[in-house]
Amino acid sequence: MADAKTAGKAAEIGTVISTFEGPSTEKFSFVLSTSSVRRGQFVCCENEQGMLIGHIVDITRANRYFERAESVAEYEKTAPISANFPVTDWEYTVANARALGIFKDNHVLRSTFPAAPGSTVSAVDAGVLKDFLGFVDGGLNIGEIENHRLPATIDMTRLLQKHLAILAMSGAGKSYLASVLIEELLDRKPEKGRLAAIMIDPHGEYLGFKYGEYADRTKVFDGRKVRIAFHKVMPSTLFEFMTELSATQKREVENALYALRAESKEKHVAYGLEDLMARIEDAEIKENIKGPLLAWLSQLRKARLFGEADSPTMKELARPGGLSIIDLSEMDSQKKKQMLVSYFSRRLLRMRKKGKVPPFALFIEEAHNFAPEKAEKGAAISRNVITTITREGRKFGASLCLISQRPVHLSTTALSQCNSNIILRVTNPFDVKHIGESCEGIDEGMLSAMTTLRVGEGLLVGEAVNHPVFVKIRRKKSRNSPKGENLEAMARRYEMGEEKKKEDVEAFI
Repeated sequence: MADAKTAGKAAEIGTVISTFEGPSTEKFSFVLSTSSVRRGQFVCCENEQGMLIGHIVDITRANRYFERAESVAEYEKTAPISANFPVTDWEYTVANARALGIFKDNHVLRSTFPAAPGSTVSAVDAGVLKDFLGFVDGGLNIGEIENHRLPATIDMTRLLQKHLAILAMSGAGKSYLASVLIEELLDRKPEKGRLAAIMIDPHGEYLGFKYGEYADRTKVFDGRKVRIAFHKVMPSTLFEFMTELSATQKREVENALYALRAESKEKHVAYGLEDLMARIEDAEIKENIKGPLLAWLSQLRKARLFGEADSPTMKELARPGGLSIIDLSEMDSQKKKQMLVSYFSRRLLRMRKKGKVPPFALFIEEAHNFAPEKAEKGAAISRNVITTITREGRKFGASLCLISQRPVHLSTTALSQCNSNIILRVTNPFDVKHIGESCEGIDEGMLSAMTTLRVGEGLLVGEAVNHPVFVKIRRKKSRNSPKGENLEAMARRYEMGEEKKKEDVEAFI
């Protein structure tokens, strides 16, 4: 651990000054003695409590010679002011810092006493900053702290156990960041504890993992070939798939399923959807109940999601130190996608509770489509299980990472249960407002900064760190997905393909 006294060896960068508003327990200002200081930098000074750590939120420059606009305009008519007056001698720069807390004896304390005017302000020693923010050796390295050459090595438990949300507008680097996180999970050694990583991939953005150095740890499951073992489907799950059923119809389905289950145990033979339909067909049920019920079951059969066994199995999906990708990019029906996510998420949670699968991190891309805040009946099939995992998963080692480009459309319940957030660039005012209301620890200044972040820059806030911090995401090591081409490449490939077809036809003729 870093010793707080080593901070005295860091470069001195200024002196605390008195202003109308401070120094206070919440903020302080200091005049700079060097031009190397930047907004967003962490600084420190000593007070009665110990070492006060601050974060620069703004920097202003002033010069008494240029305070009166009319005087400047008049003097500049004949010659530059600098030609007649020593203007550089009267220029000064002031940094305004937010007081974050006290670092003393390797512990972080709340700041309850202000910095003293005249105190020397220094840059924070890297070791002190690492401990103050809560980074750890051997943590998940997602990048580097802005304005400091300090790796952002986050404790895996703090980041994922109470769930994570990655939020950003389209093209800001959400999938890139998720890939970096997955790399860190796959690179962990068994002695450090390895999670199973499972990715719900609606657009095939993570298929690059099946090539290169992560190929041996990655399995890809084509969503069109994924099957649900019908005999393992609970009645409550089936009713989520068929939201139109009345109470009477649900009761008939439940009775038929219990009867089929009893026969299955006796004969040691699995039953399927066809068996349920046959049982309903033969039952003495009023036609106005039976007809619509069979029609809805027939629609369920047409989805072609059910089989005799789960494919993949839960143990194939959840492997310590492995990545499983459920590729939904070739599926058009959003309802079918939700049904798959609902079933496999629920099964994984149930198996984890029983200790039959390893602790896992379930990544859900386009999470607002799987756990929407507002949706018509039957359009939010997977929302219940997602919110269930956010509430209960931490107790059993079932972690969730929700990735979304439209936070305003993402379930507030699910988002508010994600105790850590990494927010990249967001410009939509409705999304910004929703993030501010749903994510703890974010103030107005941070909300404003979100709109100006560059691609690959993110704000890490919540349980994962002791204080919010801006991070520059590191370069990923995995390959790009073959489905992740830019517009120029797609256009070029299409024309080359058309030209090749034309040449083949001409050669044939």
